[in-house]
Amino acid sequence: MQLTPTSDHRLALREPRVVAAVDGPDAADYADAADYVAHTATLRGVVRQRLVTRALVSHLPPAPARLLDVGGGNGVQALEFARRGYDVTICEPDPKMLAEAERRLTDAPEQVRRRVELVRGDGREAARLVGTGWDATFCHGVIMFVPEPAPLLNVLVEVTRPGGIISVVGKNGPALALRAGLQGRWRDTAMLLGEPGAARVPRAAGTLPSGAAGTLPTGDDPANVAAILTAAGTRSLAWYGIRTFTDHLGDLPPGPDVDAVVDAEWAAGTRDPYRGIARLIHHVHRRTG
Repeated sequence: MQLTPTSDHRLALREPRVVAAVDGPDAADYADAADYVAHTATLRGVVRQRLVTRALVSHLPPAPARLLDVGGGNGVQALEFARRGYDVTICEPDPKMLAEAERRLTDAPEQVRRRVELVRGDGREAARLVGTGWDATFCHGVIMFVPEPAPLLNVLVEVTRPGGIISVVGKNGPALALRAGLQGRWRDTAMLLGEPGAARVPRAAGTLPSGAAGTLPTGDDPANVAAILTAAGTRSLAWYGIRTFTDHLGDLPPGPDVDAVVDAEWAAGTRDPYRGIARLIHHVHRRTG
């Protein structure tokens, strides 16, 4: 493992601005590094990570290929693919997330640690920070937290070699009401469905409401995400739904049946109509030029 810090002349780190769909109190999966780390250990977190891995293994070039994980957080996917023989670089702006990734890697075997590099920096500066020509570029659970996804998505394509893979996971904005409904939060459900006169849920500072016509954040719109990637020079290989059946279960820990749960979620996430109502959408594109 190698940790590459960024100095002021390389990157002026900005305070993160969170712009995400809001669907009621206690509905967010995570708000900071500690919450995210805790979330990855829940059933919902495990389902998400294992489904992303399962999808990617059928699209990635064989190891050892060079993978860039933009906004790689605490390194769950990076560590998984390093174990599989890939060389992985995490580009992450949050020092607390990088510290968690470093902690996880410390416990990994030496042959895995040496395949992972940690770089602190904003993904929109990835071309300057880590260069281009990557065999695959990941950006999972990030686009819903930026004001406008296009600059970041365009960079993902820019840094990926022609023929390489771009993997993006974001919220399924049009289906956000499903969690609220299954949890019995009826006011939130009506608001997310854009019902006239529905009571508004108080919003956290710096966030946008969602659900009513014209207010869906662009990073939460799967059609918009796919269109930006295509316009930047990619073609879609596949798209998957993540968490059709388990998204409403809160912080429930994985049980002894976790493998069966993941198998059921995988089956749902690969076919209609189930993938269309999943909480998250996983886009897999190939750079064409």
